[in-house]
Amino acid sequence: MKSARPLLPVEESLEELARLADTAGLDVVGQTIQRFEQPHPATFIGPGKVEEIKILVEDLKAGVIIFDDELLPRQQRELEKEFGEDVKVIDRTALILDIFALHAQTREGKLQVELAQLEYRVPRLTRMWTHLARQAGGRAGGSSGGVGLRGPGETQLETDRREIGRRISAIKKQLDAVRAHRERYRAKRQQTELQVVAIVGYTNAGKSTLLNQISGSNVLSADMLFATLDPTTRKVEMPGGREMLFTDTVGFIQKLPTEIVAAFRATLEEIIDANILLHVVDVTHPQAAAQIEAVEDTLAELEVDHLPCVMALNKIDLLPDGVDPLHALDITGPAVVVSAQTGQGIEELKVALEAAMVGSLQPIHVLLPYNRGDLLSLFHERGQVDGEEHGPEGFVLYGRLPARLIPYFEPYRN
Repeated sequence: MKSARPLLPVEESLEELARLADTAGLDVVGQTIQRFEQPHPATFIGPGKVEEIKILVEDLKAGVIIFDDELLPRQQRELEKEFGEDVKVIDRTALILDIFALHAQTREGKLQVELAQLEYRVPRLTRMWTHLARQAGGRAGGSSGGVGLRGPGETQLETDRREIGRRISAIKKQLDAVRAHRERYRAKRQQTELQVVAIVGYTNAGKSTLLNQISGSNVLSADMLFATLDPTTRKVEMPGGREMLFTDTVGFIQKLPTEIVAAFRATLEEIIDANILLHVVDVTHPQAAAQIEAVEDTLAELEVDHLPCVMALNKIDLLPDGVDPLHALDITGPAVVVSAQTGQGIEELKVALEAAMVGSLQPIHVLLPYNRGDLLSLFHERGQVDGEEHGPEGFVLYGRLPARLIPYFEPYRN
């Protein structure tokens, strides 16, 4: 997931940045734009724009300047010199990392965010020290250091690169242990052979609210970007009687910085291990088509774009009467209009997901001996039985099964 080309118009991208700032607890008091072919090597923006922002900062009494693109360490240092010690300069990456530090709940999530922040800060350490000489520093999930300083929070000047390197190594070892535990849990979960639906979508599309509506659970949902970071899985009984696992994942976003990938690790692995994708789209957003493209680009980079996918066109209750999002967004694949808030279309969505699941199963014809009632039950519970006969030697079954179950039945193929 490289830092991709911007998919949103610059004005929309700045509006998204403002929402990120609001999520981090900042009040946005102004904005400005500069268009150029290449960033200025020293200050990213041109000298004239630097002087213009100086005046704007003074007039608005601003204390933080946020750039919508990632700054090189030398550019950040030069800008901080230009704007003075009382003004903090951060970029989109630092802002998103700060939000992650606020919202990570599990031990793994907190470790991942701390690792991403430390790796981001290493090349910026010299300037960070001057901040820390004036401030107490941050804490993971805390706010004492302010935006751009939450997280690991080195609080003494003697915290040097070697010490940070040791901390990074220690975090990686802890993460390896946590991931090994999660792998064992996932392997145990896969023994149940339930099909897994990974809920994906642009941040704030309504994924958590939709999971609550589908499963009758109470997963945290809020009208803010990156409200949930850690994967949440719920078992749901489908209309046909079979059960499926639904996993909520972190929202995607355009121009996702490379440093953020570490903090996505847990939910990315949930997506990679899924059988079906449920792509949730906020149909009320003016750039819904661009958001769909951003999600699809990310899924392609994760190499999961081959998985069956059903699109949930969410927030239909907020659209004016007569507006058809299927036509407006030119959707061609399986899609259902829903309202995660009111429950409209949820049953239809379940039917579509079950149909996608059945369509992904592999056809098989087997003759099961009468003493293999366990496999007969497994076929009925986890597969699709299209025909069944009782022959002299056992059960003759025609139907379809998940790929993971085929090896169990291979000796009995007919």
